[in-house]
Amino acid sequence: MRSSPGGRAALWVAFAVVHAALAALNLFAPGWPLGDVTGVYRVWAETAQHGWLRMGIDAPWVYPILAFVPMAAALVLGSEWYGQTWLAMVVVLDAIAFSVLLGRGALSRRRRVAAWWWLGFLALLGPIALGRIDAVTVPLAIVGLLVAAGRPRVAAVLVTVAMWIKVWPAALLAAMAIALTRRLEVIGVAAALSAGILGASLIAGSGANALGFVAEQTGRGLQVESPFALPWLWWIVAGTDAAGIAYDRDILTFQVDGPGTEAAAAATTPLMLIGLAAVAATGIRAARRGAGVLALLAPLALAFTCVLMLANKVGSPQFVTWLAAPVVLGLATSGARFTTPAALAAAIAALTHLIYPYWYGWLLVANPGFVLLLTVKVALLAILFGWSVIVVWQAGSTRHPRAH
Repeated sequence: MRSSPGGRAALWVAFAVVHAALAALNLFAPGWPLGDVTGVYRVWAETAQHGWLRMGIDAPWVYPILAFVPMAAALVLGSEWYGQTWLAMVVVLDAIAFSVLLGRGALSRRRRVAAWWWLGFLALLGPIALGRIDAVTVPLAIVGLLVAAGRPRVAAVLVTVAMWIKVWPAALLAAMAIALTRRLEVIGVAAALSAGILGASLIAGSGANALGFVAEQTGRGLQVESPFALPWLWWIVAGTDAAGIAYDRDILTFQVDGPGTEAAAAATTPLMLIGLAAVAATGIRAARRGAGVLALLAPLALAFTCVLMLANKVGSPQFVTWLAAPVVLGLATSGARFTTPAALAAAIAALTHLIYPYWYGWLLVANPGFVLLLTVKVALLAILFGWSVIVVWQAGSTRHPRAH
């Protein structure tokens, strides 16, 4: 197996090639793909290093408190090497997750396919796959999901840590709490670890700023990449002067502005909660009817993740990285059954790469071609959501003994 074209050696060579190419794109490609890392994260890390301002402690922050850990760690070789250190850190995390995916024993066909798919997905997505805080959480989430069935406490620790770096892994935690038979262990570990993180933040002097990311996200406007922004983008394409795209200097994002945008932005949170509740109810139904962990966890995690992406006022391109975790799990455990979502996620990654970072400016001026690309991307994401909900429903359509 090791000497075969699809064996371990070939996979690790491909891993090195893909990550080297992505790192080079982040450092040298047009469009400043590493912009948030070197232009924002580094500033936050340096202000804390100099004792001026600790984001999330001394002031409200858009991220959970543990996001500061990788941002600060990237300063270890100095400010001038911040971007390179960040990329090296993410590559190491990906390598650890890749190693867990391949495992130590005989390399199964399903895990081999999942590994090749993940590498292809990263390549299709482009530099954004490494160049944001989300890239730190994805390998933690992948490992967490891969070990969830056999080691739920370890999985809960990994996913909870990821959640306190970026909120989205809460979707995976919810899926684990529903799909696993040892759900109380998952909930208990997540609650205890979260309490510890909050307690440490309070001791450091954060006060209410420890949860400031909740209010920061709630107060955001409708970002240009959000699925909810599409009506206004097409309205701009049609030539209206009543709507436009503006830069928000507080949040550091481009947002659509016009009649109804504030109401649409406000509606995203309740719609997201409704969507999450509906997915949870579908998952609980399947679990109560005896759906096995391997049949339920991956599609349920994917459904939760899609809700977070679709009912979102932000919609940043790096959010597409979230899809890797449930799809890798699905391919590794269900094989060909996950071919459709794997293909859809890969297409979404490719469309995202076409838009960002090289030609992002065309979307910011509502170029019809790029608004169309964004529309197709959202449509594919909606199809992916529909697929995952159907599979979760089917997993509970027939009562059967609980499988593991």
